[in-house]
Amino acid sequence: MRLTVLGGAGGFPGAGGACSGYLIEHDGFRLLVDPGYAIVPRLLGIVPAEAIDAVLVSHGHPDHVADLNPLLRARALRDDPAVRLPAYALPGALDPVLALDQIKALKGTCDVHTFDAGEAFSIGPFAIESRLLPHSIANAGVRIAADGTSITYTGDAAPSDDLVELADRTDLLLAEATYVDSVPSGNVGALNCALEVGRQADRARTARLMLTHLMPGTDREASRVAAAQSFSDRIDVAIGGLAVDLGES
Repeated sequence: MRLTVLGGAGGFPGAGGACSGYLIEHDGFRLLVDPGYAIVPRLLGIVPAEAIDAVLVSHGHPDHVADLNPLLRARALRDDPAVRLPAYALPGALDPVLALDQIKALKGTCDVHTFDAGEAFSIGPFAIESRLLPHSIANAGVRIAADGTSITYTGDAAPSDDLVELADRTDLLLAEATYVDSVPSGNVGALNCALEVGRQADRARTARLMLTHLMPGTDREASRVAAAQSFSDRIDVAIGGLAVDLGES
């Protein structure tokens, strides 16, 4: 299983950056997780738009889903339009972005598959487990597994025992860590920090941790050091172009 980070900024993309976007590949199947702001140009530098087999969205905030629109445009506005794109999301999460466009060619370009957080289902070769994790709107944390290897992704989520359970012994925990060592009072219960994410990764006994959704301008090394106070195994920070191969001997 290969993870390629397309973007990892929280809230908005900084200069030259992109928000949440992760390409997960296994056995020739390409799953795009959270097409946030500005990830499509980076994606198209790796594979053509029609090569994406499915999309999985954690929640409906635009820094996690806005680039579904240009992705659908890139698939539809061509001489040989791509097949309909399966998109998996919580109920209503895709409604605003799908309502953006009135181009007739985009009608019918996307097959929406809704799931409730807590459900398990399959996308191509991947077995998906989901949990409702605390955020300002409904947000699904997901565990994406294939052939004995797994990636657990939080979406945006405040600390939760449900995440620790979902991520138990996962190969890679891809965790929102918007802040370094504390969450401002206005976002307590909705977002997380690297210090607490390290504790959660340690409790979950994950093999590897990747911090993502850092606010633009955040000191990445400071975030890594904060997480390392509790988690002693490998810690990365999600930046565009970072690729990780999991499950290799």
